[in-house]
Amino acid sequence: MLGGGQLALFGVLGGRLYNLQITEGEKYRLQAENNRINMSLLTPPRGLIFDRNGRPLAVNRPNYYVTLVPEQTSSIDVSLDALSEYIPISDEDRARIKRIARKTRGFVPVTVAENLGWDTFAAINVNAPSLPGAQPEVGSKRIYPAGPVFPHVVGYVGAVSERELTGEPVLELPNMRIGKTGIEKGQDLSLRGKAGSRRVEVNYIGRTIREIGRVEPGAGEDITLTVDEDLQRFALDRLGEESGAVCVMDVRLGDVLVLASAPSFDPNLFPDGISHKDWNYLLNHERNPLVNKAVTGQYPPGSTFKMLTALAGLASGKMTPSTKFTCRGSMNLGKARFHCWRRGGHGSLDMRGALKNSCDVYFYETALRAGIDQLAATAREFGIGSRLNVGLPAEKPGLMPSKDWARAIQGRKWQKGETLISGIGQGAILTTPLQLATMTARIANGGFKINPRLYRSIGGVDQSQSQIEQMNIPHADFQVVRDGMNAVSNIPGGTAYRSRIKEPEWALAGKTGTAQVKRITRAERARGITKNKDLPWKFRDHALFVAFAPVHDPRYAISVVIEHGGSGSRAAAPVARDIMRETLRRNPLSLTSTPLSTGAG
Repeated sequence: MLGGGQLALFGVLGGRLYNLQITEGEKYRLQAENNRINMSLLTPPRGLIFDRNGRPLAVNRPNYYVTLVPEQTSSIDVSLDALSEYIPISDEDRARIKRIARKTRGFVPVTVAENLGWDTFAAINVNAPSLPGAQPEVGSKRIYPAGPVFPHVVGYVGAVSERELTGEPVLELPNMRIGKTGIEKGQDLSLRGKAGSRRVEVNYIGRTIREIGRVEPGAGEDITLTVDEDLQRFALDRLGEESGAVCVMDVRLGDVLVLASAPSFDPNLFPDGISHKDWNYLLNHERNPLVNKAVTGQYPPGSTFKMLTALAGLASGKMTPSTKFTCRGSMNLGKARFHCWRRGGHGSLDMRGALKNSCDVYFYETALRAGIDQLAATAREFGIGSRLNVGLPAEKPGLMPSKDWARAIQGRKWQKGETLISGIGQGAILTTPLQLATMTARIANGGFKINPRLYRSIGGVDQSQSQIEQMNIPHADFQVVRDGMNAVSNIPGGTAYRSRIKEPEWALAGKTGTAQVKRITRAERARGITKNKDLPWKFRDHALFVAFAPVHDPRYAISVVIEHGGSGSRAAAPVARDIMRETLRRNPLSLTSTPLSTGAG
């Protein structure tokens, strides 16, 4: 009986061995092979970003970091305890690592620490066999050499958040960074590149024995912008502590040379995760440094809109350049009185004189004759009220109201009084500084509908505008408006005469603007608040100025908006003058001077 039992036992054992080695042998050989061979993705190097002169605005630098592969350790806590002998690991870091490990697949590495010093990185490498699941890696770190000069244009990258995980394996890589704002976000797929892979043989404790195969990752596409780092830096320095924006454009090709927003910030704070202290400071700052005011800020254009009111009046056929109105300081419409900025009035003016003196009454009358729909149609021809698609995700469209807009959006009838205040760029009209620069460029070049161009090349492919449409507006109408802008800056009595460029060959033609933010109430006047500067900063008027230069052969257009700066002639015009003068001195477009036609400008 004992012998029979032994025989039966050996029979079962033999049968099981036969089953494992013969019947299911191929299955277990594959499993053993899979355990011996590890495959992992390689993070692709991100494409680089340059200014128009080839200066680097976004580059990659080596980054030493360590990750933890959950499936290669019996206990995450044990592995983190072992790693803590070489690097500090806080309770917050432990909680983050465990949370990510629970939500991702076991073979996906979780970042423990980045930006390690060489000595620390080397020590972890030497002791890797005693650190279960730990993988020291060499990756890349995104660096912005220009610092606070281009954060609103270039943007910044950051780690992939849990909300941004789409199931795409490359997004789960611990060193992966994606664009969060600016061009980094708008062109993220082009800049991101394609992940590579590698296959390595490991021993029973998971230590790499040799690399079996590798597919190198594909680098992202490099991008060259139209902006000029030197000019951008000069513009930000000139804005100083002000809150506002500056745009400088080529009036013939549309190249955006300056797209500055102030105050600024350092984008290098973000790729590795910004501290709570720095984030709260930026988020709660009264002057909103995180906002790209050049394309996101929407402001009433004030008197910078009067050129469009003049063109709308001419287009209506109800006015000519010699049409005169008499300004006595105000005009009545029904029971309402509409004032001019100059209490005593300007007397009798034609269109050129009205632009020179920025007479409100003249443009009230012009707007009434043209009508709001003609004003809206003309404004849209110049880029007001719609996105210009410059390539930045945060770009806003602004607003150009009309009768249809009032009915569809507000469910009411348009009022004549609204037409009057629209004629001087107030009321519901909203524009971005980029739109104002585009408007000025189209006036300067004689009606060619250039669009602002921020990308010079993507992946080596030129991004020039292939065809530029011309507006159906008589050249003589443009000349009237340009003459008026010239008088603003270069004829004594013009509202920006004190901010003229004195070199004749560089003379600019401009237009001041002041956009009301808050009307001073009777109660405030009773408390002694009689002037705009007496109000708290956030309630003061916005200061605006637009211009083109040189007058005799326009090449550059500029717009300046200074939030709550007060008067456009005092606050914005001097800033625009200095930046335009520096642009003309450097003349960055001298090698690409191509006139649109004999009739332009």
